[in-house]
Amino acid sequence: MGGYVNGVAADSIDGADWVKASASDAYADCVEVARLGENEVAMRNSRFPGGPALVFTCSELRAFLSGAAGGEFDTLTV
Repeated sequence: MGGYVNGVAADSIDGADWVKASASDAYADCVEVARLGENEVAMRNSRFPGGPALVFTCSELRAFLSGAAGGEFDTLTV
């Protein structure tokens, strides 16, 4: 895998094993992630599984998750 670009149709990523958080609700309102090769992770909106996927390097995703864990984006969900 690998070499996918941002905006690729999520359902066209061969072999992607999409994972969502256990906190996702009954309406599938969640972001799903899938590992792509050694250094990339794709994200998609679970409500639109065939929609576009954003592709990030693992270091980009680590930086985002660190910021989220630190509360940097809390104002976006109120």
